[in-house]
Amino acid sequence: MTLSRQDYRKLIRQKRNQLNQDEQSQAAIALTSHFLNLSELEQAQHIALYLSADGEVGTSLIIQELKRLGKDVYLPVIHPFSSGHLLFLSYDENTSMVSNRYNISEPKLEKNKIIPVEQLDIICTPLVAFDKQGHRLGMGGGYYDRTLEPWFHSQSGPKPIGLAHNCQEVEQLPVESWDVPLPKILTPKKIWDWE
Repeated sequence: MTLSRQDYRKLIRQKRNQLNQDEQSQAAIALTSHFLNLSELEQAQHIALYLSADGEVGTSLIIQELKRLGKDVYLPVIHPFSSGHLLFLSYDENTSMVSNRYNISEPKLEKNKIIPVEQLDIICTPLVAFDKQGHRLGMGGGYYDRTLEPWFHSQSGPKPIGLAHNCQEVEQLPVESWDVPLPKILTPKKIWDWE
């Protein structure tokens, strides 16, 4: 029986949310370790991350470590006028935060804190599920697919890297024409690389 995209979203989010606090923190530590060992990190200065929600693997430790290394961290903000698009704003412990329409915490929109997407070096993407070919299933809004489309066509610009729990891996996802496959996905267990 093949599952629909919605079925996968429901099933994997359920699995993810069943991880206890200890499993979540062990996963975040292992993921951070993989992240800090990425070859891409050496040259990267401007890194887009996101704040974990809904059982996603924790990113706060990665953000903390990047700050310690003197890297600039940016978070996504839903574009106020361009529907389905993201802006990326610089982030630190003093950033004013607000809740967006999905009840996810994001930086308060300030024009002087926006970085053009093409100036980012790495964009870390959340995902609900991924398969052995590097296909990513998101929440269905298409925000990251739209953001990564230029990279997909030119293979230049910010490098997309997916972050996920081990339990988010599936054999094969149903793929749509607009889906952007990822060149790399990090899980606590391993670094998946399709380059």
